[in-house]
Amino acid sequence: MIRILHTADWHLGATLQGWSREAEHRRALAQIVDIARSREVDAIVVAGDIFDNLNPSAEAQRLLFETLKELRAARPHAVIALIAGNHDPAGRLEAPRALFDLIGVVAVGTIGKRGGEIDPKVHLAPLSDSSGRVGAHLLLAPYPRDVDLPLAKGEIEGSQIVWRAREFYRELIAVARREAGDSPLVVTGHLHVAGAVESEGAERRILVGGEHAVPFDVFPEEIAYVALGHLHRPQSIGRESIRYSGSLFPLSKTEIDYDHGVTIVSIESETGLTPRIAIEHVALSRATPCLRVPSRGALPLCEVEAAFAGLGIDAATAVDERPFVHLCVALDGPAAGLRAEIDAIAEKFPIRLVSLAVERPCASERSEVVSLLRLAERAPVDLFREAFEREHRAAPSEDHVALFHAAAMEE
Repeated sequence: MIRILHTADWHLGATLQGWSREAEHRRALAQIVDIARSREVDAIVVAGDIFDNLNPSAEAQRLLFETLKELRAARPHAVIALIAGNHDPAGRLEAPRALFDLIGVVAVGTIGKRGGEIDPKVHLAPLSDSSGRVGAHLLLAPYPRDVDLPLAKGEIEGSQIVWRAREFYRELIAVARREAGDSPLVVTGHLHVAGAVESEGAERRILVGGEHAVPFDVFPEEIAYVALGHLHRPQSIGRESIRYSGSLFPLSKTEIDYDHGVTIVSIESETGLTPRIAIEHVALSRATPCLRVPSRGALPLCEVEAAFAGLGIDAATAVDERPFVHLCVALDGPAAGLRAEIDAIAEKFPIRLVSLAVERPCASERSEVVSLLRLAERAPVDLFREAFEREHRAAPSEDHVALFHAAAMEE
């Protein structure tokens, strides 16, 4: 039996409103090392977005190398495989390849070719159990850039980008099959598969051609398991064996309720028989709380201080362990000065306020018929009053009107 730990979307070097996430990364990665050891895995696959940006800091790179060292010590025989995601510097990820070869780490940032064809030595790795028996093969496909996708030579039906992505994987799988024969094949991918749940505002739509998703049947049923990266919610799509492992912890407020973790994949195979696959989600404990206040809806401004006090955070909590708080306030009037007022309240408590959202009551529908007037027939101050009330759900004060007239005089 071959056992694989599938993880992705580490985003090393990420920050949240200027706050470092390094302490959270260190705790989450330490848990992954412990899981790799306790589950006796034969491979660790990181399916892209290892770094948060294309120019990772020295600290982010150091953390990656320290983690690889710890994983190697925990599982001396295991294959450790990294692929580039859309956030990663593909060339920089491959640069230490000569050193990685010494410690059994495989890093693929770009499509490697030899003689114009895909090089299986770059993209294919045998997976062995602790006795040395090869029980599966790993096909490493990084984030597909436009230059990596085959071009259609004639007219095709349907989406060109879907056709190109399908051909991309068809070519890779054909190369793998020539080398690996009937061995169970595990394939990586860093892309958006249609039907999967995105994290609103947190994940780029990354495929070329104006489209951002491919159907799950891009991956043929013969594939034992597809280890995906890019989307941060742990989920399977299309069939159980096509799976996003998800990120290590919430990277935005839309991810607070996710069950972050890693995926353990067990593959049992016998010659001539369909391999048996078992898939298990293993949750990671969250080192730093990420809270929405309130958990649903919005709070009146007068209740914010009591809500912060009700979190019960110990005043002695170290700064890098204080919870990240996303606050939503209900407001009827103008928001001028709101942020400063909220910041002053937050400073009294051992929290890190990282976002402030404002909810306003829906404007009531007007029953009167509004007559249509030409713009030239409207007084500018009346337009100002209407725009102010539409934006702030309250009429402007005399001071606001005076400021408007003063600004108009300067024109």
